[in-house]
Amino acid sequence: MIRRRQLALAALPLSGALPLYAAQAQTADWPTRPMRFVSPFPPGGAADLLTRVMADEMRGPLGQPVTVENRSGVGGTVGSEFVARATPDGYTWLMASTGPFSITPELVRLNFDPARDLAPVAMVAGVASVFAVHPSVPANNLAELIALIRAQPGRLSYASGGTGSATHLFVELLLQMARLEALHVPYRGSGPSITDTIAGRVQFICDTLPATLGHIREGRLRAVAVTTKQRHPALPDVPTVAESGVPGYEAVGWYGLAAASGTPAPIIERMNAEVNRALAQPALRERLAGQGADPLPMTPAAFGAFIAEDRARWGGVIRTGNIKPD
Repeated sequence: MIRRRQLALAALPLSGALPLYAAQAQTADWPTRPMRFVSPFPPGGAADLLTRVMADEMRGPLGQPVTVENRSGVGGTVGSEFVARATPDGYTWLMASTGPFSITPELVRLNFDPARDLAPVAMVAGVASVFAVHPSVPANNLAELIALIRAQPGRLSYASGGTGSATHLFVELLLQMARLEALHVPYRGSGPSITDTIAGRVQFICDTLPATLGHIREGRLRAVAVTTKQRHPALPDVPTVAESGVPGYEAVGWYGLAAASGTPAPIIERMNAEVNRALAQPALRERLAGQGADPLPMTPAAFGAFIAEDRARWGGVIRTGNIKPD
């Protein structure tokens, strides 16, 4: 009787270990089939561009086809939730970014929590933004724009891609730090907000370098300051916000890969290594620089810490400005 019981107990660990061994074998063989990269924004924007760039880069080293899916809606949260609910097997990846990870969860209650339901995998790039005015505005630099705003509190208007968007909060941060008042005019996306600024219906804007650079070079907008800590190579003669009388100001949008929580650590580490290896290649760095994007390779842990700090910062801006969703 005792002997039979010992044999039965001895068999339990082997039987319970079978799923673990199977999972380890599956992880070791990964990837064995095609995967998809999800962009939670429409085609044509910075998120979509970077998603396609990284999908192209990963096909070779991972040895599998990589498709791109655009699942846009509600400021990037539709696609983000889709990946959060996906099977955590390393075959569905998200191009995470500032809005749905750092801003929207602090502004509205979501059906998921990016910090809980999505695992940071690899930072891809930071994207600079630029403050720009319509050519009719009598301001050749940010200091002059600040003086105009201060002289007419609440009168000068600025466009954004929507309440709570990064293009809104980057201006709100400036207004808070410089103690200014301006009229916010939200649009349904970055494209319409830039169009109306070019038309002169609003006086100024802060949007990404990739979205505004062509208009600046063609004279449809006048750049007055970049939001990065240092001047940007694409606009070397344009000072930073900090140089222009608002010390300590810095606001950079970011993009990186994330996966559903529970994705095996070895898969996350492999993807992180492949992304960082790609970002070290001069050709890719040059390609990203041409779009105003600066490669920012990080470990998964460092990327997670970066996101947490970024979310806390923008949450503070939202609360200080008493910003409410539309």
